[in-house]
Amino acid sequence: MKKSSYLSINILVFYLFLAASVNAQQLRIIEGNVRDEKGNPVKNVTVTLKGGTQTAITDENGYYRFDAVPDTFRTLVFTCDGKKTASASIGLYDKIDVIMADAQAEVTYDISLEDLLNMSVTTVSKSSEKMADAPGIISVVTRDEIARFGGTTLKEILERVSGLIGSTVYMTDRSTIAPRGDQLQPSSSHVLLLINGRPVREILECGIKSEMYESFPVNIIDKIEIIRGPGSVLYGSTAFSAVINVITEQKDKTALSVSGMTDITGSFGTFAKANLKIGKVNVIAAGRYFQKSDWKTEWAYALPPDRDTSVSLSIPDKGPGAYFEVNYRNFRFISSFNEWETHYSVSDYAFLFPAYGTAKWKKTFGDLGYRLKLSDNWEMDFNATYTRSKFNVSSWPFTNRDSYEMQGEWANFLRPTENIKLVFGGLFNYNDGNEFINESGEKYTITDDYRSSYAGYLQIDYALISWMKIIAGLQANKVEGLDFDFNPRAGLILYPIENINIKLLYSQAFRAPSINELGINYFAMQGNPNLKPEKVNTFDMGINYAGEKIYASLSGFNSKMTNIIYQDRSDTVPTYNNIGEATIQGVEFETKYYFNKNLFLMASMLYQTSKDKEGEKNVTPIANIGLKGGISYKSEKGFSVSLFDIYQGKMDDKFRTTINPSPKPYNVLNLRLDLNIVSLFRLNLKQGISLFSEVKNLLNNEIWLPEWGLTLGKSMPVNRGREIYFGLKFDF
Repeated sequence: MKKSSYLSINILVFYLFLAASVNAQQLRIIEGNVRDEKGNPVKNVTVTLKGGTQTAITDENGYYRFDAVPDTFRTLVFTCDGKKTASASIGLYDKIDVIMADAQAEVTYDISLEDLLNMSVTTVSKSSEKMADAPGIISVVTRDEIARFGGTTLKEILERVSGLIGSTVYMTDRSTIAPRGDQLQPSSSHVLLLINGRPVREILECGIKSEMYESFPVNIIDKIEIIRGPGSVLYGSTAFSAVINVITEQKDKTALSVSGMTDITGSFGTFAKANLKIGKVNVIAAGRYFQKSDWKTEWAYALPPDRDTSVSLSIPDKGPGAYFEVNYRNFRFISSFNEWETHYSVSDYAFLFPAYGTAKWKKTFGDLGYRLKLSDNWEMDFNATYTRSKFNVSSWPFTNRDSYEMQGEWANFLRPTENIKLVFGGLFNYNDGNEFINESGEKYTITDDYRSSYAGYLQIDYALISWMKIIAGLQANKVEGLDFDFNPRAGLILYPIENINIKLLYSQAFRAPSINELGINYFAMQGNPNLKPEKVNTFDMGINYAGEKIYASLSGFNSKMTNIIYQDRSDTVPTYNNIGEATIQGVEFETKYYFNKNLFLMASMLYQTSKDKEGEKNVTPIANIGLKGGISYKSEKGFSVSLFDIYQGKMDDKFRTTINPSPKPYNVLNLRLDLNIVSLFRLNLKQGISLFSEVKNLLNNEIWLPEWGLTLGKSMPVNRGREIYFGLKFDF
């Protein structure tokens, strides 16, 4: 048995031993006082143990008391006529005082500031839980943040998230996100993207998401949940270094919103969304089309043995995106279509062929789900998911791809007792894809294959006592042509004092070889049917604070990745092989602070280093340090102004170039201005009318990044510099 397998088993045995050692619940006395915002006692407040039946009523002095509270209960709920409902966590302290606000007090947000900073999330355990309780290092992009800071693409929004870095690849995946510095692969194959919890996978190369990052209609997003670290226990292949879950808006009324924006160069974008409520049927639709003016620039490539030449590029950036959803009782159908077109280059072969031109991506996604409630403690989800991906380029290598994945999943959410939560289920996947070359009217196939896989998973969430929770999970999977495999998860969450939690986590994840990696047959690239799955073992430790106005998180991580699949170029023809091994470790910090309902500040930092098995450092094209920060002011009078800056530091010298600009440290500073005309001028209109402006890359820094996936020493254009947009929005 492998050393890593012994380690995984030992960790699980330790947690099971710890769980078995706690064989009796402790009972506590919980008491406190309830006062209003002026300090006066509030009587007749009903105090309830959340999830239980015990209640207490405050007396004339605002005092309440519970005489026998089991350690498994962790939240008190306070309700009273004329007051806003309040809640408080039960930590180490037995005396809990709260302040209740008047129900008539002005409400600026749909939820409280405290809930904005410690939201309920669903991605880590596939079921709702507070961020503090989720067994993962998680960040949430809220609807309030999206409204304040803007963004026309999903990638722009994700680049503001702690630990996520925007990157690029030479041809097949031009828009990528590198979590915690992991851009080992020439694609996004170490990141799993979800829409409302359902996987959106490309399976021919295993992970292309360019069209999703660049053309998904961001105007329909309610929030985005990001797990930094593995998620294969519940989600399977490619949930390797991060899981990104895009959660769309849900409205109970009929509504329509339309907006448009343009700049002086001819770039323009349009966005629309509609919600139609008819009885118990709810229909949601959203769309966007964005087209930037072509970016004119010069790009050079080498002419062996010692010359180079340049060509003039006209780089497009355009594409439509659409989202559609229907809800009826417990049924839910969601779907999306996304397309993107931009420039690509393969400079290693440009001296032989016209290896640069236009690339186009298309992705169609659909999912039909049904939720069955068996009892108050047991629910089931049934889902059938389909994703189809297409890709082609205008010049050499004249490739055309078409692939699809079908997945059926049965998931269970069972709560046998107040302090135990189980998630278990099974899934089946079928993948099919082909790739052909169409050059000068001659068409020949280089990949045409299919495969199936199945898996079962189980996760146990056990609240041992009020200040400690244990998590253990395991996925067993079998991919056609590969050995049976297991991926464990284990964790401990501590709640030492009010509003603070400490997470100690271990996770393992895998990425199965793609259809192309196993079987492509091309003169410039060969597959390998003997490939093994890539593996990662990650240890995380984090300490988090979530208060009424501030959230802060500090975490450290160590990820050891083995069996990494690279193109082995030691022979005449590059051939896929398990020749890579790398360790990435680092520290992350994230904070969000609402000074008040108007002024908001957020900031984050990532420091990471990487090395391979030979000891070579900085093996990914990502800077060691990245800093991010934003400040936003939103007035009740109808205007807001927000600034956000993204800084990426110096890359390793190995990524310097001799032709084309070398990658350099950069700042991308973005500005967003909003004017709500109806509120600003106090117009008596039911419709909403807003003017807005977005300035992207305010400092006008043109950015070139490594042409990743090819031999080192080359770069390609990524960010053209400053863009100034003006727009108009109508809400009905």
